[in-house]
Amino acid sequence: MRAITGKYKGRHFAVPASFKARPTTDFAKENLFNVLRAHIDFEGLHALDLFGGTGSITLELLSRGAERVVCVEKDFQHYSFIRKMLATLADPAALAVKADVLKFLPRCTEQFTLIFADPPYALPQLGELPDLVLNSGTLADDGLFVLEHGKTNDYSGHANFVEHRAYGSVNFTLFRKEK
Repeated sequence: MRAITGKYKGRHFAVPASFKARPTTDFAKENLFNVLRAHIDFEGLHALDLFGGTGSITLELLSRGAERVVCVEKDFQHYSFIRKMLATLADPAALAVKADVLKFLPRCTEQFTLIFADPPYALPQLGELPDLVLNSGTLADDGLFVLEHGKTNDYSGHANFVEHRAYGSVNFTLFRKEK
């Protein structure tokens, strides 16, 4: 896993082979961040990375100048890896939280301009996740929610749908919370 651009460009972190998470590919991540550049300013951004996995998205957001990034991961091994990576960076903007995303969202009192979620594609609540995030109060008005998902999910009929992008088997749907 590596940072594509920004202050941590080229920094590599070896993800243990025992990980169950499938990290977002560099190709998909690079294209996603090119799309996001048209929607948000990374400098000063407050972001929430749900289902953190390897912490790849958190690393990229920090590298691009986010002011605050909270990464939520339930699996202890993955959470420990993310914490070690963030400790190596010693970036005060980062915070790792060990929690179940579905329990974390209703309790979170902080608001974010960008929320990214890369849940397991087989998550039973995957279809409900956009509404859970958009109605939780964690996404700021005019904020952007990005959901990574498999090719079988179609959110184009959602009231807050912005756009859909596919890069191989990786799909991203963007939603905007209107004021």
